[in-house]
Amino acid sequence: MSSKIAVDAMGGDYSPASEVAGAVDACRRWGCEVILVGDTQRIENELAKHVTQGLRLEIHHASEVVGMHDSASDAVRKKKDSSIRVAFNLAHQGAACAVVSAGNSGAIMASGMHVFGRVKGIERPAIGTCLPNLDDQTMVLDMGANVDCKPSHLYQFAVMGSIYVEHFFNKVKPRVGLLSNGEEEKKGNELTRDTHRLLKESQLNYLGYVEGGDVYNGSVDVVVCDGFVGNVLLKVSEGLAVAIGTMLKREIESRFLARMGYCLSRPAFEAFKHKINPAEYGGAPLLGIAGTGIVCHGSSDPVAISMAIRQAGEYAKIRIEEKLAALL
Repeated sequence: MSSKIAVDAMGGDYSPASEVAGAVDACRRWGCEVILVGDTQRIENELAKHVTQGLRLEIHHASEVVGMHDSASDAVRKKKDSSIRVAFNLAHQGAACAVVSAGNSGAIMASGMHVFGRVKGIERPAIGTCLPNLDDQTMVLDMGANVDCKPSHLYQFAVMGSIYVEHFFNKVKPRVGLLSNGEEEKKGNELTRDTHRLLKESQLNYLGYVEGGDVYNGSVDVVVCDGFVGNVLLKVSEGLAVAIGTMLKREIESRFLARMGYCLSRPAFEAFKHKINPAEYGGAPLLGIAGTGIVCHGSSDPVAISMAIRQAGEYAKIRIEEKLAALL
């Protein structure tokens, strides 16, 4: 199989500039091989702004673009030459080992399912996102692909997340929690209570209900929820990180002693900034499709794209879809 990463160069808010700059950085820093998929002329214009000599970069033309407001079904049925669809086709044909896109997440999931299909035994593929905790990272899924879920879906999310964390982060028997409004068994709703019973009977290292704060305190490795709750959690987390940074900056700038203290504490602040920066964690894997796809935030900058490309290459080597199929 090819080790090249097919990058949808037209999907993000700042495409193709961010995608091209991120691809150049990934090739230069980690020796990645990248196929930039999209409008050839626009991609070439962006590449001309960078030094690319010796880098393993190529372009594959795609004549259509899926917009953020396009429906997932229309993206699959009507835009067969979109950069998202073409990127997945390249991976399915063996010309690439993985796909990275900062485009319409619904269209990315739908295209991945249409081209690759689902892993046998998986009813609903999910989007998993890693959020920083006090010790390392916590994988949360689903983050928006499945708003209305059944207990069997959440159970499968737990299995997928556990396998991903075990093999991608080398954690033995990852700790799994089910997100609820309290740790007591009587809490939750019908969905969480039915899922709780399934998980208790499974072979997973299931700890029971967890609350929102447990996502960040390092007590669990995998947190499971439906896509509605997961997406709200993600957006709140992103907004809170930005708000904290802004409030700290205002407080530091408003006081002379705070500015002096910042000069001494700057390394710690910079380390904290990197830890809570979503760009440092790459993208979110599509779990449950029979191939490798990484979804990036629409506003991803070149750093985020570069990290996602590196992540996609490492993820593809693990072949998690095969391990998942064998387990189910």
